[in-house]
Amino acid sequence: MHFILPKFFSLLLGVLLFLGLTLPARAADNAYLVLCYHDVVKDVRAEPDPDAVDLDQLVAQFSWLKENGYHPISVDDILAAQKGGKALPDKAALLTFDDGYRNFYEEVFPLLKAFNFPAVLALVGSWMDAPENGTVLYGDRPLSRSKFVSWKNVKEMQSSGLIEIASHSYNLHRGILANPQGNQEPAAVTRTYNASTQQYESDTAFQSRIREDLARNSQLIEEKIGKRPRIIVWPYGRYSQETSEIAEQLGMPVQFTLEDGMNHANTSAAQREIRRFLIHFNPPLTGFADTLRVTTPKPVMRLMHIDLDYVYDTDPDQQEKNLSRLLDRVLESGANTVFLQAYADPAGRGTAQALYFPNRRMSMRADLFNRVAWQLASRASVRVYAWLPLLAFELPDNDPASKHLVVAANGDTSGYRRLSPFSPQARQAIKEIYEDLAKNTPISGLLFHDDATLSDYEDASSQALAYYASEWKLPDSVPAIRNTPALLNQWTKAKTKYLVDFSLALRDSAGRYRPGLLTARNLYASVALNPESEAWFAQSLPVFLNAYDWTAIMAMPYMENAADTEIWLKTLATKVLTEPQAQGKVVFELQGTDWRTNTAVSGNTLAQQMRLLKLNGAKSVGYYPDDFIQNRPTLDEVKLELSLRVFPNR
Repeated sequence: MHFILPKFFSLLLGVLLFLGLTLPARAADNAYLVLCYHDVVKDVRAEPDPDAVDLDQLVAQFSWLKENGYHPISVDDILAAQKGGKALPDKAALLTFDDGYRNFYEEVFPLLKAFNFPAVLALVGSWMDAPENGTVLYGDRPLSRSKFVSWKNVKEMQSSGLIEIASHSYNLHRGILANPQGNQEPAAVTRTYNASTQQYESDTAFQSRIREDLARNSQLIEEKIGKRPRIIVWPYGRYSQETSEIAEQLGMPVQFTLEDGMNHANTSAAQREIRRFLIHFNPPLTGFADTLRVTTPKPVMRLMHIDLDYVYDTDPDQQEKNLSRLLDRVLESGANTVFLQAYADPAGRGTAQALYFPNRRMSMRADLFNRVAWQLASRASVRVYAWLPLLAFELPDNDPASKHLVVAANGDTSGYRRLSPFSPQARQAIKEIYEDLAKNTPISGLLFHDDATLSDYEDASSQALAYYASEWKLPDSVPAIRNTPALLNQWTKAKTKYLVDFSLALRDSAGRYRPGLLTARNLYASVALNPESEAWFAQSLPVFLNAYDWTAIMAMPYMENAADTEIWLKTLATKVLTEPQAQGKVVFELQGTDWRTNTAVSGNTLAQQMRLLKLNGAKSVGYYPDDFIQNRPTLDEVKLELSLRVFPNR
């Protein structure tokens, strides 16, 4: 079968090139991009599918790649470059096609042969195993088995040398029950909830399920075409470190996700976590070219900080009504990020008295966080950061670690009740809590609460004092440290770094189950305004900017008893934004409640404060708390400055 490029597209390409629709050459650093396609149809309008592309558009895209100096490569090329062999060409590109549609054989394969472009085709075994006259369940849609390629087609394409067959799992391309409320979430990263036993799948059972599924698909592909796959294309792009390790053990070290971005064959993650640009919504050539423009704009956060305690209700029906109200409000707000409370604080102490997710160390007030986080991400299209204390967990009395508390040398007990970070038992308890959070909930990031402080009298616990002496070569006495300015400064810097390092270790532990977790940490405004106050808090704006993706400045003038809120906010913005990196890594978090009088701050006032911050250089703003039950602040007023969909914010 021969393929002839239509004259129309040759003419169109000439026009585009004349207009300068080209991309700059990429540096010869073994960089490459991967394009992800799904179905290719003759007319998307006749066969609506957000992931499908018109055949004519695909012809134009392939022609554009060729005319603009792109070099389609194979997985062999990537692996050779990784091992120090032949370097990848400039503007290297790998083509991948997911799901194994019949149109790939009938329409795309001839096109690939005409252009001599290699490609990867990822197959779902359970769909391939379906009877010829049967159906497969694609998400929640039944599709005819005839819509997918046959094994005869697959063997022919694999024999051509152009097409490499990858595993797309045997039966993980689906949702499974993820919580008591009935949400279906990706099978490859979700612990199944058993409604009959009201129990979640154990770690061992989860890992066995993943291993058996991937092994079954690899065996099936080998039986049908004589070659085991070395590539796993994760369904929905969802994976974790534990599933990645299982795939590698089964002979699939090359692993594709659905995260945007360039790849580099000479990095440690050269085989795992290969990023792909998803080509969907049938883009025109201009949109296709824009997709490949790898730019990194400064991120902008528009934040709503939510108390899950407001959603929780002992009446399940009322709880669902609360959740619906929250979802509608967040969607209407135009925010792109939610900091969502993952712990319960019914006593209002700012500590975790219980948790909203299954875990090994504390009681669970309700199995609610997964449900709310999933609904916010899938229905309101926001990034959800789990908001947890770093140290302020009230462990059960029978937990030995519960007695390992931060101690103030001056006897002050006015601050948060915190576990000592210098206690190995306390650190292990907190680590397990963060791991269980990530195992059981779909999150994009972590927000470390403002409990993460140590004053200039803390920590004076016996374990902390022993640590200072053994690791930092300081006196094992807080008064002795405080009496010498040089020692006090050393102690302060060491504590700041110690808390940062602990928080990042928690990120890494949680990241095993949720790769790519972003981080944010609350910072008191007084620390930003007066760097010398690091001694009172063990916090530092420059240190935070280097350590975290986001620093959430508590821009709360009423809490700070500011005499003039406008002057105070302007001074804060000016001071903070002089720091390198601050523009793209600081979100100013205003207060929605004046806790001195326990009254709501009006939407107009918050909007004016956001506008003032933005006029003084801030890009990212938000507020806490949002009372979606009482519509406080008034959303119509605050969203004019919060929303990224309202001109000129969009």
